[in-house]
Amino acid sequence: MTHNGIEITADLVRELLHEQHPDLADRPLELGARGWDNQLWRLGDDLAVRLPWATESADELLRKEHAWLPVLAPDLPLPVPVPQRLGEPSERFPRPWIVTTWVPGEPADRVPATRAAESADALAAFLTALHRPAPAGAPVGRGRGGPLAGHAEGFARQFTEATEAGLIPDPDAVRAVWEDAAAAPDWAGPAVWLHADLHSANVLTANGTLTGVIDFGDLCAGDPACDLAAAWTLLPDGAADRFHAAYRPTPDAATLRRARGWAVLRALACLLIGHAGTHGRPGGKPTWGPPAAATLRRLVIR
Repeated sequence: MTHNGIEITADLVRELLHEQHPDLADRPLELGARGWDNQLWRLGDDLAVRLPWATESADELLRKEHAWLPVLAPDLPLPVPVPQRLGEPSERFPRPWIVTTWVPGEPADRVPATRAAESADALAAFLTALHRPAPAGAPVGRGRGGPLAGHAEGFARQFTEATEAGLIPDPDAVRAVWEDAAAAPDWAGPAVWLHADLHSANVLTANGTLTGVIDFGDLCAGDPACDLAAAWTLLPDGAADRFHAAYRPTPDAATLRRARGWAVLRALACLLIGHAGTHGRPGGKPTWGPPAAATLRRLVIR
């Protein structure tokens, strides 16, 4: 069910296609995934339909992807879901939806990357290409990509909740990482394009390495440290140094300190989402917990 009680079914998706994009309506159709904001339905071999189902904000995020991702995608070295068609709200479904290219692979929260060198190089090439200065009209992040100081309250709340739930083996070490990151100088360079939500459910893998990046709903401009947190959230143990050496421009010490803070924030959120009965979906998202726990472990090991 969507948040307003509409059940998304194969019949509904096909009816929407017949109404607005009839040339696609007779392709094979099957449910691909139920994400945080959207349901994903595979359409034939090379397309997918994404429909908002669980959050009101998803409408705006889909329109943002439709506007900006086709501009960025040609320069990115990993496959991304490039919007092809926009579906407008209608009597059958009162929300926008999009048709994108299909990106093959398995979500990394279910099948993590295991080939450290290949994954580090793939992620560094992707973020080097993405992190170019954004134009003046680029979208502003929902708290992502700005100063870490704006997240102090959120850190304290989630840190306390995760600690009380027994989800953090070494709370003092995690707090120390955060405090060091929060004390680092703010980003003084140009605002660059950010994915801004690089956790394990938003990247795809095959044969042990990263093969695609999905869900650009939080696409925005800001501090690259927000995305550089992926060195700890996505890569296998021991791969962060290789990633930092391959990424351009080479991040300075302050940027790496802030990136570690962003990694803490993302790990805490995913820990709580993965913990049954807390933060959002009934029953949580259990596959989000282990990658988040691994992130905190990597951050506190020197």
